[in-house]
Amino acid sequence: QVQLVESGGGLVQAGGSLRLSCAASGRTFGSLYAMAWFRQAPGKERELVAAISRSTGPPHYTDSVKGRFTISRDNAKNEVFLLMNSLKPEDTAVYYCAGDRTCRAVVPTRRANYEVWGQGTLVTVSS
Repeated sequence: QVQLVESGGGLVQAGGSLRLSCAASGRTFGSLYAMAWFRQAPGKERELVAAISRSTGPPHYTDSVKGRFTISRDNAKNEVFLLMNSLKPEDTAVYYCAGDRTCRAVVPTRRANYEVWGQGTLVTVSS
């Protein structure tokens, strides 16, 4: 059983930066082929922010964060990160780390593909 725990959220002014971390516990982190960050703003559906496969292919980013956010993972340390630059008030949301146990040809972008979820960390961007 893999558990995911996010950290690094907080309050930041517009234009600022934050780095989210997701630490996995349990002996099966290597079985999470793709890792992703989702976010959910108040009153909105949870949406994919960025996703990265374990070994191949480029990361995927939703259009609104391209050029500002960077996803990375450290398989040796069982961690995945989201570096968020040039933050905007519309980035305010609870950010969730998620993992996919299925090996796929391309990095999955659908929420339903991810079986393992963290509890979330709140990011608030003030204007």
